[in-house]
Amino acid sequence: MPNTFLTPSVIAREALMVLKNNLVFGGLVHRDYSQEFTAKIGDTVTIRKPATFEAKEFNEATGIEVQTVTEGSTTVKLDKHLDVSFEITSKELSLSLEDFSEQVMTPAMQPFAQKIDEYLAGLYVDIPYRAGTAGQTPSAAADIANCGMALNINKAPMTNRNIVLDPVAQASLIVLDSFMEVDKAGTSEALRNANLGRLLGFDTYMDQNVKAHTKGNLAAGTGQKITVKGAVAAGAVQMTLDDDSDSASALAGKLAKGDVLLIGDKPYTVTKAATAADGEIAVDFYPASPGFADNAEVTIIANHTANLAFHKNAFALVTRPLALPMGTSQAEYISYDGLGIRVVQSYDISKKKDIISLDMLCGVKTLTPELACRLLG
Repeated sequence: MPNTFLTPSVIAREALMVLKNNLVFGGLVHRDYSQEFTAKIGDTVTIRKPATFEAKEFNEATGIEVQTVTEGSTTVKLDKHLDVSFEITSKELSLSLEDFSEQVMTPAMQPFAQKIDEYLAGLYVDIPYRAGTAGQTPSAAADIANCGMALNINKAPMTNRNIVLDPVAQASLIVLDSFMEVDKAGTSEALRNANLGRLLGFDTYMDQNVKAHTKGNLAAGTGQKITVKGAVAAGAVQMTLDDDSDSASALAGKLAKGDVLLIGDKPYTVTKAATAADGEIAVDFYPASPGFADNAEVTIIANHTANLAFHKNAFALVTRPLALPMGTSQAEYISYDGLGIRVVQSYDISKKKDIISLDMLCGVKTLTPELACRLLG
């Protein structure tokens, strides 16, 4: 007889616990969940952004200034529908919850965690701010310190700061003498787990899903420079680039989404892929221009690994409930701590096999690029 305790509700709760324990990026960002309505793949939902306040100087004559709680909002497309469905035997259903979790749930939920982390790691394309050198593995405490400087300049909160490194960067940094000292690494447990612990204001993690960025192949004519074509007004988020040659076809190639352009030593990320035509290219970028002069020189950051340093509120992971299927009572949707998962248990009469299906509907979004920084590798 199957273990009557392994109901869809129990399985869903165990799946959420396993998922939460296996997330890296997904456990470090702002999570948004609402039971107000069920959703389907492709739906766009509105989420609240974390509230912001301004510190005011107190004036005894006028008293306190009461501020409105301004959370703001943004839209997120629920375009990720993750699914793991598998056959289940009576023997597996008769396992204890502990054994079932180890033998079935952990292997089933690890791909969920990997996908979610991949989606969130891919949001690096929205981040123009950077530290380190493209193509060079971070290898010094100064690399992490410079990420902190970038966040400090952008007035990011000092709490809830994280840095996620690819395996190569982690291996390079963890063997530094300064990081091997327990009092600097935080705890001896951090060292035993090959984790840098808390360093220079960041909780530090490794994730195999950190992305590598390959820049577009945009290039100026031989011996020429890429330049801004025409003055660009302050506040603009579009511009045209050419080069300083007289040839109408000298500038050629493409810009990829996520390319970082340096203009006057300030970074801007390309928000939409573009292709040059007739010696020029129209570029959408972020942040807005402070005002570019005609013929200002443009440098494109080389290929790099996009390690990420960020405050929790830089990115969001959004989940919404999936409707329970009609015609079966063996289904449950469970949410916890900003995550939600649906479990459906059924019987395939044509194959005479029991099936368990776990799925999740989610989307990811960059909320505030100023709260993040690429650590180039």
